Amino acid sequence: MHEIGKHIHSFKYASEGMMWAFREHRNYRIHAIMSVLSVVLGVLLVLEVWEWSILILTITLGFVIETVNTAIEATTDAIDKSWREDIKIAKDVAAAAMLIYSFGAIAISLLLFVPHVIVLFY
Repeated sequence: MHEIGKHIHSFKYASEGMMWAFREHRNYRIHAIMSVLSVVLGVLLVLEVWEWSILILTITLGFVIETVNTAIEATTDAIDKSWREDIKIAKDVAAAAMLIYSFGAIAISLLLFVPHVIVLFY
């Protein structure tokens, strides 16, 4: 298979994984909704280019972490669906990564949006 064909297949598999995560995991959908709302708010508040860069990076990183978290959950479920301490730890640590990221994303959102909202009212 040619190199281009390999890349096309890789893109197809990645797209299938993303669509599966979107269909099967509520948190993935919540992240998508929050991302759309952030973009709409960014448009309404007329963010500057550097602010859009931070917002897009924040959204992208959130999807990456949520995707890895989802992959870890699916992998551990494939290993054993019964309760196991080692699998619980893996799932809890992966979820902790998303929780830590969420706190950072909230802080970034406040830093990006609050100054614009304050200007609207003063």
